[in-house]
Amino acid sequence: MAAGPARRALPLILPSLLFMTALFLLPLITGVAQAFRGPDGLTTGYLRRMVDDPYFWQAARNTALLIVVLIPLQFALALAMALLLRERPRLAGLHFYIWVIPLAISDLAAGLVWLSIFTDRGYLNSVLDAAGISPYAWLSFQHPATMFLAVVIAELWRATSLVFVIVVAGMQGVPRDYDEAAAVFGASYWQRVRHVLLPQLRPSLQVALILRTILALEAFAVAQALTGRNFPLLVGETYQWYTALQNPNVATAVALVVLLLSVVAAVGYLRLMRHGPEPGR
Repeated sequence: MAAGPARRALPLILPSLLFMTALFLLPLITGVAQAFRGPDGLTTGYLRRMVDDPYFWQAARNTALLIVVLIPLQFALALAMALLLRERPRLAGLHFYIWVIPLAISDLAAGLVWLSIFTDRGYLNSVLDAAGISPYAWLSFQHPATMFLAVVIAELWRATSLVFVIVVAGMQGVPRDYDEAAAVFGASYWQRVRHVLLPQLRPSLQVALILRTILALEAFAVAQALTGRNFPLLVGETYQWYTALQNPNVATAVALVVLLLSVVAAVGYLRLMRHGPEPGR
């Protein structure tokens, strides 16, 4: 009996299936074939060449470090901005539009903006020089800590607005009745945020967490503009292998690593945030 409805539903979902096959499945199959097929058939030579490259492990370490440091900072800042906006200050709409301006700026343009600040003759060193402090080579390969700090600050400025917009959208669906009831029973502001608001925001936070982790794994243009290859990232290595080293097979192998990490992160977040009481309970 279920075959009839299923047969009628097939023409409705067929365009979506064809679209997803053309958009995702076929490129994925092509990429896997390119990473594992050599002139003499199946091979793991491209994978071995990838893992033997010291830049690969440095890029993997830098990408992991960027995610571990950047994402908690972005969520803390986005939540703080959303909570401030929730209190409906004067000119709240203007504040919102100012905070989301970085969404309209491309990754490369954002990197160039911050390059003008951190470069040896940039605005930051000009201010230090005017204050009588010796300029500092912030982006020198001899100073990896400040180079990493510059990338974090640039990415924090560029991408926090995405989390902010998702959190603000989620807050629109949270009834204020729960918050007011908790206040009547003597809950403090931070208790209401922790036990009332955040559980209601779990779906929005989950979406934002998955998106930001995947986008952080794909970070490239900002770091490339600021540091070149002095601060390699995984997606940057696909660019290097494809353009500079003229080896699309190894480039595809690195891209598949990024894809695998993105899938593992998304599945892990979904399983982790699925457990626990439902929001509002």
